[in-house]
Amino acid sequence: MDLATIRTRFLEYLRTHSHAIVPSASLVPENDPTTLFTGSGMQPLIPYLLGKEHPSGTRLANSQKCFRSGDLEEVGDNRHTTFFEMLGNWSLGDYGAREQLPWFFGFLTDELGLDPTRLYVTVYAGDEALDIPRDDDAAGVWRELFRTRGIDAAAALLGSEEEGARRGMGAGERIFYYADKNWWSRAGAPHKMPAGEPGGPDSEVFYEFTDVVHDSRFGAHCHPNCDCGRFLEVGNSVFMRYRKREDGSFEPLPKENVDFGGGLERLMMAVTNTPDIIAVCHAPIVAHVERATGKRYGDDTEETRAFRIIADHMKAAVFLIGDGVVPSNTDRGYFVRRLIRRAVRYADMLGVHESGLAAVVAPVITMYETEYPILRERSSAIIAAIADEEQKFRSTLGRGMREFEKAVRNAVDSPLRTDTGTPVPQAQAPATLPAEPVFMLITTYGFPRELIREIADERGIAIDWCAVDARMAEHQERSRAGSEQKFKGGLADAGEVTTMYHTCTHLMLAALRANLGDHVHQAGSNITAERLRFDFTHADRVAPEVLRKVEDYVNDAIRLGCVVQTSVMDKDAAKASGVEGSFWEKYPDKVTVYEVVAPDQTVYSRELCGGPHVENTGDIRGTFRILKEESSSAGVRRIKAVLA
Repeated sequence: MDLATIRTRFLEYLRTHSHAIVPSASLVPENDPTTLFTGSGMQPLIPYLLGKEHPSGTRLANSQKCFRSGDLEEVGDNRHTTFFEMLGNWSLGDYGAREQLPWFFGFLTDELGLDPTRLYVTVYAGDEALDIPRDDDAAGVWRELFRTRGIDAAAALLGSEEEGARRGMGAGERIFYYADKNWWSRAGAPHKMPAGEPGGPDSEVFYEFTDVVHDSRFGAHCHPNCDCGRFLEVGNSVFMRYRKREDGSFEPLPKENVDFGGGLERLMMAVTNTPDIIAVCHAPIVAHVERATGKRYGDDTEETRAFRIIADHMKAAVFLIGDGVVPSNTDRGYFVRRLIRRAVRYADMLGVHESGLAAVVAPVITMYETEYPILRERSSAIIAAIADEEQKFRSTLGRGMREFEKAVRNAVDSPLRTDTGTPVPQAQAPATLPAEPVFMLITTYGFPRELIREIADERGIAIDWCAVDARMAEHQERSRAGSEQKFKGGLADAGEVTTMYHTCTHLMLAALRANLGDHVHQAGSNITAERLRFDFTHADRVAPEVLRKVEDYVNDAIRLGCVVQTSVMDKDAAKASGVEGSFWEKYPDKVTVYEVVAPDQTVYSRELCGGPHVENTGDIRGTFRILKEESSSAGVRRIKAVLA
C-alpha cells in the first residue's frame, strides 16, 4: 500500500457507512483568528460540531491537510513532521461510540490487514472534581471487539504517563485508562479550556512495532503513551459531549458528536511495520536527494537527520505556498521562510547547492497531484517562490556561516570569568556568544533565530538572548529616532509597513534617475502605511512605458533579496563620490549613506538617508505598483504608488 491507497480505502469504507465525503479545507483557516494554520482535521468543522447544520448532512468524512508549526524544530527524528494528512469522520448528532469504535477497528483489521494482537487502546479516566465520569462505555465496546478476535483484553487504570512509566503493563492488559491524556479539546485538558469551548473524552488506538524495544531513558517501564517509539498512536475517536460554562463547570452539548482523526502517514507506518515516517511517507523526496547527492539515506546519523529535515520541510513548503502563503518575515510567511532556510542549510550539508531545493517540488507534486490538483496548477508559482527564497538565503548563507564560525572561535578562545575576574574552566561552563555577532546574523544575513539556536546547540555554544534582544531593541529605537529627526513630515511613522514604503521610495528614485536622467531629484514625500506619495524634479509627463520600467526595477530589487546596508561618511566626500541626495544643507558634517546591494553586488540604490529601512528587500511584502503620475507644481511631478 501507499498513501493514496490508504486514503482511498478509508474514504470508500466510510462511504459504505453512509458518510458524505467533503474536500480538504485550506491550510489557511477561514474565519478563525485564533490560529495561523489548520492543524487538525476537526478545526474547519468546529461550527458544525457546535450545532450548525452542515449542507452535506450529519455523517461526514475526508482527508484534511494539516500543518503544525510547533513541531518544526522536532523534525529530524523518525517520527515528527510538520505537514501531514488527517483522515477523519464525524457524526453531527447521528451516532456514538458503539458505532464509531467498531468501524475503526474493522478498518484497521479488515481493510488494512493489521494484526489485532499489535493493537492497544486508551480511554478516559474521568475527573471527579469536574463531575465528568470515566468512559466505561468505550472500554466495554473495546473489550467486546477484542473478544471477537479471540483476545481477552484486560483493563488497567494508569492515570498519567508518569504512573504508566512507574507501573508498566500487566499481562493481558490491552485497555488503559488515562486522565487528561484522553480528553480532547483545542485547548487541551478540561481545566485549560475557555468558556464556550467544546470537548470530551476520547479513545486512542496504538500500534506496537514488532522490532522496537523499550528505551529506559523514557521511564522504567513501557506503556502505550510512552515516548520511546515502541507504540504509535494511529487514530483518536473524540466523543464531543460537553461545553465549558462561564463558571468552569461543564454542560452537555445539544447533540453528542463524534470526531475521529487518524494520521494517514502513521497508518502507513503501521501497515509497513516501519517506525521511520520519512522512509515510508517521503520516499520519492528522499530518492531525489539521494540521486542529487550520491548519498544514501540511513548510512550516517547526521546525514539522515538532514535528509529528514529537507524532506519534511520541502513538502510542507510546497503545500503552504500552494495555499497562497509566500515567504516573508511576518505571520504565516515567516514559517515558510523558516522551512526553506532551514532546508537550505541542511541541503548544503549534503552537498546540494545552487537551486537544488526547487527541484524537490516535482516529486512532491507527483505524490499528491491526484488528490490535490491545485499543486500541479500552481507548480510554476511554487517553484519560483522556493527558488527565489533559496537564492536569497544562499547569497548570505556562506558569509553568515563564516561570521558565525569566527564568533564561535572567539568565544571558545576567550575563557569565561567570574565576577571577581577569575577564569572559569571551559569544562565547567559552555562558551557564550556575545550579542553582536548574533545580531549581525539576524539583521545582515537573514538567519532565523531558531536556526542560530540550532547551530549553536550543535556546537555546544550558549547564546545570551537577553543581550541580543537588548541589541535589537536599541537598533529599532535608533531607527525610529533617525526617522523622527530626518524625516519628520515625510514618514507618517516608523512602523514596519511604512518602512517598506520608504525603502521602495528610494528604489523608485534610483529607477527614475536611470530612465529619465540625473536631473531627477527628490522634491518632497509623504509616506504612510497605506501608500507612498513622492515628488521629483522633472518637467514633463512620464510615459507609461517608463513607469513600467520603474516598477520592474523596484520589483526586481525586491525579488532578488538585496541587502540594505549603511555607512557613515564625511558629507563633502559623500557628495563628491556621487551619492544621491536632496536637502544636503539639512544634514550635519557626518552623514549616513545607505546602499541597496544585490547578491551579485549590483547597487540598486545609493543615497543619503537617515530614516528607517528594511534590512533586506526580500522583507518587503507585495508587488510595487504605480497608481498615478501627475503634475505637482512647475517643474515637479508626483507619483502615488502602493504595495499590492
